[in-house]
Amino acid sequence: MTQPPVFQHSALAPARISFMQEQARDLLSFFKASLASDAHGASGVPALWCLDSQGQPIPGQPQDLMTTTRLVHSYALGHLAGHPGCEPIIEVGMAALLGPHRDRAHGGFMAFAADGGPAPTDKLAYGHAFVLLAAASAAAVNHPDASTLLKQVETIILEHFWDDEAGLMRDEFRRDWQPFSTYRGMNANMHATEAFLAAYEITGREAWLERAGRILAFFVGEMAPRHGWRIPEHYHADWSVDEAYAGNPMFRPAGTTPGHSFEFARLALQYWDLCGRPRSGLPEAARALTERAMADAWQPGGGLAYTLDFDGKVRIPDRYWWPVTEAIGVYASLMKLEQFEEDARSFERLWQAASTLFIDGKEGGWHPEVDEAGRPASNQFTGKPDIYHALQACLYALTPGLSRPHEGVRGLLLA
Repeated sequence: MTQPPVFQHSALAPARISFMQEQARDLLSFFKASLASDAHGASGVPALWCLDSQGQPIPGQPQDLMTTTRLVHSYALGHLAGHPGCEPIIEVGMAALLGPHRDRAHGGFMAFAADGGPAPTDKLAYGHAFVLLAAASAAAVNHPDASTLLKQVETIILEHFWDDEAGLMRDEFRRDWQPFSTYRGMNANMHATEAFLAAYEITGREAWLERAGRILAFFVGEMAPRHGWRIPEHYHADWSVDEAYAGNPMFRPAGTTPGHSFEFARLALQYWDLCGRPRSGLPEAARALTERAMADAWQPGGGLAYTLDFDGKVRIPDRYWWPVTEAIGVYASLMKLEQFEEDARSFERLWQAASTLFIDGKEGGWHPEVDEAGRPASNQFTGKPDIYHALQACLYALTPGLSRPHEGVRGLLLA
């Protein structure tokens, strides 16, 4: 089997390379406001906050585990890429993860570290996957507490969330680890795959790679081809598909989610590359997932529909920023593997949609959603909640390989 050529930056136009570098710098500069100089969270430690549309911390909010973990991960990538001033957010985020987010009574990590007042306390696999990702990224920048956090979150994942018999993640428990539902979901498993691959990259421990492979074997190897290359989101405890399920309209919508097909396709290529590029059919599966999602979800005015029915008919046509960023990421990976003109056209079409619909050239950051006319909207999201998706779209597209992004981003933003 001929080894595909290693991706060279010359496969991208110089103007596109410069644009992505500038976008990454702009995002890292914009989201530095998440660490407000006068903001202190639970237990009196500095906190990281979600930002409003002008880039100011939103007052009166509990500190969100998703915000904390994704900022640690993103600013670790920024530090590795050479962007100045990333360390304070990494430091504060790590202090929060080992402080107010940590549940000292029952173990694990709290979804919200609130300054008084009620906050949800259920323990979710989704959030713990991001704690693992943050810990791995902190280890990549040699944070002194990274090994402690890695050990803590590994213990919780293996004790409570990882179902070794199924080779998949359980989703949710009460704060004291009492089970309260039989729900199983694709989303938590997808982000667990991402975190397991990062943990393998940083620690070299084969068990993380094996676990990621077992998740991919189920969702990409079995579920996707069985359902026309669309991956069902929701499952019963026995991992049969629950087609009737409809939960939170943002995080557990009914049907299938093409943005997750793009994410899983990129992760499948990352895993395949880490395994030495075996004859496994994963590149073909990644392409099938990607092309099916793009054909189903691309909207006439640009952007991608949020959800589909099981036959591919658009269910929720709302357009959010993150499916576009994930599509950028997988098309960049496909371009590194095979030089097809259609991939390059799709890559550019996605960046044009991002520039036209989502990138805020005036205030900074990206608008998270747009209405039918392509104007910024706030039906599901408040402010500009997240750097993670957009930053990865910029940086991962510039890395020379399909895997080991913590190595690949090094120096990408140096002047």
